[in-house]
Amino acid sequence: MLGTLAKWLRILGYDTKYVKNIDDEKIIEIARREERILITRDKLLSRKADRSIYLENKNLEKQLKKVIEELNLKINKNKILTRCIICNEIVNKIEKEKIRGRVPEHVFNEHENFWICPKCHRIYWIGSHWNNMEEKLKKIKK
Repeated sequence: MLGTLAKWLRILGYDTKYVKNIDDEKIIEIARREERILITRDKLLSRKADRSIYLENKNLEKQLKKVIEELNLKINKNKILTRCIICNEIVNKIEKEKIRGRVPEHVFNEHENFWICPKCHRIYWIGSHWNNMEEKLKKIKK
């Protein structure tokens, strides 16, 4: 329901669990056990949870803006891209030579800094997508 929002919260460096295809009671149980705030587009689920944010809007920028405002989140440049956008783990810096052959050759040649997820082994670098993310964040801050 909110997978793209979860990805963006991870991009911002926030610990974000995303679950799908499980029943409401299990979702509520996970949120309680892990002391999480439930963010949902399901009004009934939102009412059942101890702490929740109900999002009416389908627009990602508006959703992200509401979550940032409701939770008083800060956009800290030092935290951006510190988590894997897929599995939420904190990424670790990795020596460039260790990723040779695991990223496109032009990426390897054009960049010096790389990070790796310790769980899914996805590799990250600051490329052209970085500028796109910064532009989106500027729009949200306004």
